[in-house]
Order: sequence, then C-alpha cells, then structure tokens
Amino acid sequence: MKRLNTIYLQLYHSPCGDLMLGSFEDKLCLCDWVTRRHKEAIYQRLQRNLQADYEEEASEITLKASRQLDEYFRKQRINFDLPLLFTGTVFQKKVWNKLLEIPYGKTVSYRELACQLDIPNAVRAVANANGANAISIFVPCHRVIGSNHTLTGYAGGLEAKKMLLTLEND
Repeated sequence: MKRLNTIYLQLYHSPCGDLMLGSFEDKLCLCDWVTRRHKEAIYQRLQRNLQADYEEEASEITLKASRQLDEYFRKQRINFDLPLLFTGTVFQKKVWNKLLEIPYGKTVSYRELACQLDIPNAVRAVANANGANAISIFVPCHRVIGSNHTLTGYAGGLEAKKMLLTLEND
C-alpha cells in the first residue's frame, strides 16, 4: 500500500562509517549507521509513526545535514542547528531531549543521565532509550559512557564512538 508521506534518504560517508540521513517534511528524522544491527526496527518505527514510504533522494534537509556533518568532522562546528523530528515513545523523547543538553566534548554516564532525568533507578531504561536514538551525532548519544568511564554500546560500533569522542576532545 502506497503511503502519502515520504521520508527522503541520503547516504553520507563519514570518517568513522557510513550514515543514512533521512528527512520528513522539513525536519531531520534519521542519521543512523548503515552497519547498525537491528536498524530495521528503527526504519519500521519511522515508517509506521510517520505513515511514510522511503525514497532515496536528497532533500534540502539531508543536504544541509551533510554540510553540517562535514563541518563537524573538520572541527568547524560544535553545535548543529537543524530542526529534528523524534519518533518514539514519550519516555524515549524525554531521554533524547536530555541528550541534546550534553555539551560538545563532555561525557556523562548512563547513571548520571538517569539522575538528570530524576529517575535514578531507571538506568537500564535510559540506556535502552539511548540505544533507540535514530538521529546519531546530531543527538549525541555517543557522549554517554559507562559509570566506570568505559565506552559501552554504540550503534556505530565502539571504534566510531571512540573516534567521535576523540574528535571532540582534541
């Protein structure tokens, strides 16, 4: 069944792996690692919640996202200014909005993030919401680390997470 709405997709080649950018109407709804395991769940969630089909064609938003990512990787940008569209539960959106508050070059633990959300006993739920983030880098889930300061879980892989954190701290 053809849906009326369209999510426009564009591939982006980053220094730490390929990303699929997606826009819906005038907002970025996807910046996800091509190699991510279980990415189908993210794609299905977007498609279901937005009642949209995918089309591999650049949009004004995905082109702008590409330019901003280029600047980020050249260390010419520390803040993004694209309109974002979150598709998830109320809880997930709360976690993703809190991720936007983590400053460039800083990290927080999953426990600290849960405490900032006033739900200190929900570390696992916060970690799961963090992992369900469909807008990597723009929504900096890579800045969340283990309580013992180790790099833990990242959709783009731990090597990509390490590269992003190193980029922000050099």
